[in-house]
Amino acid sequence: MAIEVGSPAPEFSLKNQHGELVSLSDFRGEKNVVLVFYPFAFTGVCTGELCSLERELPSFQNDDVQILAVSNDTLPTLRVFAEKEGLEYPLLSDFWPHGEVSRAYGVFDEEKGCAVRGTFVIDKQGVVRWTVVNGLPDARDQQEYLKALQAI
Repeated sequence: MAIEVGSPAPEFSLKNQHGELVSLSDFRGEKNVVLVFYPFAFTGVCTGELCSLERELPSFQNDDVQILAVSNDTLPTLRVFAEKEGLEYPLLSDFWPHGEVSRAYGVFDEEKGCAVRGTFVIDKQGVVRWTVVNGLPDARDQQEYLKALQAI
C-alpha cells in the first residue's frame, strides 16, 4: 500500500544517471519534491511521461520545486536513456537493493519486479502532501502534480 497523504516521506539516497548520490534530505527545508516512480526506461508510456515532464521542466524544477524520477533500472541504462531523450532532471536508480525505495513508498510490484506509476508531492518539511498511483499501462496527468504543488 502506498504512503498516505500526511505521512512523513521515507528518506532515501540513490545514485542518479551520472553516478551522483541524491538524497531526499538534500531538499529538506529548501524545495518541495515531486517524486515520480516509473516502471522502466525505454518503454512507450514511461518515455512519453518523462519527456512530457522535460517539456514542462521549469514548472517541476525551479527555485521552489525539484523533480526526481525513480525506476528499477541500472545506472548505465538510465544514463543512455537520459542522453537519448534529452532528460535534464535526475533519474534515480532503485536497482540494488532491488526496489528498496519503491517498496518503502508502497509502489513496488513484486510479481513484475518493478515500480508501478506512483507520484508523491513532498513538501519542504518532508511530508507527503499529494499522491497518485496508477497501474503499469496507465499514464498520469502531470497537470494534477502542478495543482498539488500550487496547493502547498
